[in-house]
Amino acid sequence: MTRDASGFDASRVQVLEGPEAVRKRAGMYVGSTGERGLHEMVFEVVGLAVNAVPAGRVGSVDVALLPDGGVRVAHDGPGVPFQAVDDTAGPGLEALLTQRCAGAGPLGRHVAAVSHLGPGRLCVANALSSRLTAEARYEGVRRAQEYARGVAVAPPAVAGPATGSGITLAFWPDADVFETVECSFAVLAERFRELAFLNRGLGISLTDSRTPDGSRSARFRFPAGTRDFVAFLDSRAGEPVHPDIVGFEREDRRMAGTMEVALRWCHARVRSFANSRPTPEGGTHAEGFRDGVAAAVNAYARKRRPLTGTGTGTGTGTGTDTDLGADRIGEGLTAIVSVKLDHPEFLGSTRGLLGSTAVRACVAEAVREHLETWLEEHPEQAAAIVGRMPWGI
Repeated sequence: MTRDASGFDASRVQVLEGPEAVRKRAGMYVGSTGERGLHEMVFEVVGLAVNAVPAGRVGSVDVALLPDGGVRVAHDGPGVPFQAVDDTAGPGLEALLTQRCAGAGPLGRHVAAVSHLGPGRLCVANALSSRLTAEARYEGVRRAQEYARGVAVAPPAVAGPATGSGITLAFWPDADVFETVECSFAVLAERFRELAFLNRGLGISLTDSRTPDGSRSARFRFPAGTRDFVAFLDSRAGEPVHPDIVGFEREDRRMAGTMEVALRWCHARVRSFANSRPTPEGGTHAEGFRDGVAAAVNAYARKRRPLTGTGTGTGTGTGTDTDLGADRIGEGLTAIVSVKLDHPEFLGSTRGLLGSTAVRACVAEAVREHLETWLEEHPEQAAAIVGRMPWGI
């Protein structure tokens, strides 16, 4: 097609850079310009705050919905300076707020996928906000900076001495970008509860100061982590088959990460997560969990009773058609399967399906070993579990 016929040539190509590029195609970065995208932007900022609190340390993340429509997120993690100290320490806060290619520093597996968008998440939130203020408490000094639609109003400035460390970000989602800028307290609270379950010992608070008759608030902290998560899911499901929640944590270098698993036979609900983000489509961690549970229960049952019948035909890798498959054994099973990986690999653009190949065998092995030990040490409860299985059907 000639230039005259199409009416198009290189002079008509528009190159967008910086905040303008994000604002022009906001849906590409937060999923939509509706309520879902608004909440996703908040989750991005909160997810990075969660990442900033070192694993195993009792810390806190405080989120406030402000009367003028802003959202304030503060954490008491180590904090970062506005400018990078050296090449090995990762980018400074100013780079994170302005550069989409900026990484999150040497935080490893605890930063890789809490958020959805990959590197440059703070830059996206900054660009999609009509105003953003940043405060960093680092090495006894408090510095602050303000932005307007992703562009710095002035350089970072010393705002006084600092007690402790951490970062506070306050941002006002831009009404010119989003269809609504009013966050749902219920939607945010549900996700923050989930993050607190998946990051044992971390406290997350949410305060809503938008109503004229006073504020409402919620605070989440769960010392038992995924065990508390299973108990929460089972709380309205009736009597469990056995009272104990089986759980464990393990690090495995073969998958370059850690796993935390909790389970109890009560009602059928298995939920999986990768780096604290839900994986509704499952993946290798969920497959490994099912493999491990099936192997452990079949092995225990084989020791205690002769298995009869034809089984399911799916097998569990044991080489006998009398074993029950994972689907049968998993009936009525409540479980949380959470992995945190240095380099997670996802299938598809939504990051809802974990594809890291080494994870399946690692999780299966750990679940089988831990559950086999638990069954041997709790014969009465094990008998109740094995007795409810449809052997011979």
